Amino acid sequence: MTIYLAVDLVLLNVAILLTAYCSTVFIQNASEHIYLYVLHGNLSWVITYFAFSKKNLYLRDGFYNRFLRITKRMIAYMVLASVVAFLLLPVWFSREFFLAYAAVLYFLKLIGYRLFYEMLRYRREKGLNINSALIVGNNETSKLLRRIIESNAILGYKFVGFLSSSAPEGEDTLGRREDIAQIIEEYKIQTVFLTPSLYNEPITLREYLRICNLAGVRLRIVPQNQRWFRKRFNMESVGDLVVINPQEIPLDNAGARLYKRIFDIVFSSAVIVFIFSWLFPVLALAIKLSSKGPVFFRQKRTGLNNNEFNCLKFRSMAPNKQADKVQASVNDTRITRIGRFLRSSNLDELPQFFNVFMGHMSVVGPRPHMLSHTEEYSHLIEYYLTRHYVKPGVTGWAQVNGFRGNTDELWKMEKRVECDKEYIENWTFWWDLKIIWLTVFGRKVYENAG
Repeated sequence: MTIYLAVDLVLLNVAILLTAYCSTVFIQNASEHIYLYVLHGNLSWVITYFAFSKKNLYLRDGFYNRFLRITKRMIAYMVLASVVAFLLLPVWFSREFFLAYAAVLYFLKLIGYRLFYEMLRYRREKGLNINSALIVGNNETSKLLRRIIESNAILGYKFVGFLSSSAPEGEDTLGRREDIAQIIEEYKIQTVFLTPSLYNEPITLREYLRICNLAGVRLRIVPQNQRWFRKRFNMESVGDLVVINPQEIPLDNAGARLYKRIFDIVFSSAVIVFIFSWLFPVLALAIKLSSKGPVFFRQKRTGLNNNEFNCLKFRSMAPNKQADKVQASVNDTRITRIGRFLRSSNLDELPQFFNVFMGHMSVVGPRPHMLSHTEEYSHLIEYYLTRHYVKPGVTGWAQVNGFRGNTDELWKMEKRVECDKEYIENWTFWWDLKIIWLTVFGRKVYENAG
């Protein structure tokens, strides 16, 4: 993943400059020809990166595994860089300086990733970004998977129970495999791990996939013959287990998610500082003068992995008991005068950039719906819940195509979900930028507002 390559190159260049600055013996040589060391180091690291294993699932591996991979890659880098230096660089190239900055780089990587793991472990222990996990199967692989999940909080899973092909045995077995749809709903499962046997499987893999997509939960297949798969594929991993993702979407890629998150933080920060900071007092005063009640409207909505969160908006209606159940309609008497302007201009959504900054939402993604709508439409539209495979957005592909506002007819929500699924299955960063542009300058985004 290029994002990890970029991080490694930043650490490499920091190591070179830091070593050159701190060196007393080789300072003259290093400072005079620093460009050569930088060029040599970066070129060698890029070659090493693409020549050797590119499996960089930092969020999935334990730190010990990452330590071994960092060590192996550093050894490979030093060997390759030495060959490049011998063949291409002048005789005055300082091998001592090369060894010194390589050692600094090695420790920077170890320290950096250790701090990263400790931050993740702290978040997991606080219950943040934890997915409830169901393991389907009763075999050695499923038992090993459970031990890995329970002993590695950093993976971000909470083991809920097993499903077995036979009668339930023990408290950890929640039911039979045929009960999977009911168990997912009852225990609010967010990830299903399937450890299939290739023989005597009561439900086909396609049926498991259909059930999980209908429930809006992620499915991961953990094959029992690990050695065969490990030799043939470069896949995800949970601990030392190879994991197959049959529902793969672009944002399953950790690097893509990191790119998107960095953009979300930068963009939302800019909106909060440069727009919200001066516009808030004006709109807050107008809202207060238009009707009694708070400036902000908080509403529980469905987000990533079917988790609930408090979605923020500027209040556009007079306080009423139907706000969480009934959508606003054309000429809705609940909407205030300033509220009608806020809704038609999309300014009522502005506080959601705080949701973006806090990580509940993204700048671009499927719009989050009320809990009552999630419950209603999940039974009316097939695979409706798959729209929760990514973070909800302040704006989205459906909105810039005019599918927003009141969904008083089923086809309107079907069109919205169709657009959301198209976005989720084909996401690119450039598509996000296009949607943001159309949100500001497009015509359809203002249709059906009110």
